[in-house]
Amino acid sequence: MPMKDADILFKALADPSRRKLLDLLHANDGQNLGRLCRHLDMTRQAVTKHLVLLEEANLVATVRRGREKLHYLNPVPLHEIYERWIEKYERDRLQALSDLKKNLEVKKKG
Repeated sequence: MPMKDADILFKALADPSRRKLLDLLHANDGQNLGRLCRHLDMTRQAVTKHLVLLEEANLVATVRRGREKLHYLNPVPLHEIYERWIEKYERDRLQALSDLKKNLEVKKKG
């Protein structure tokens, strides 16, 4: 993931309202603007601005169904963040826990 894309992604994730929108789409994908607005204490215009930023970060994709515009979560950029920024730091800690478990099991048997 190029740094510019990562910057846009982290900026999109920095706002609690945008994270709430992602949570709403995770819980029930393919929602229209009106349905998303019911869960947020802001105007339709404000929600639209947040959705545009999420689309620019490639976190939300839209599909037109007649006059309706449906919003869908795109988890790929989140997975890329996990691989780049979280997984490598977790690996050593998980290995240490696994080693500890094995050592305790050996001591318990002996």
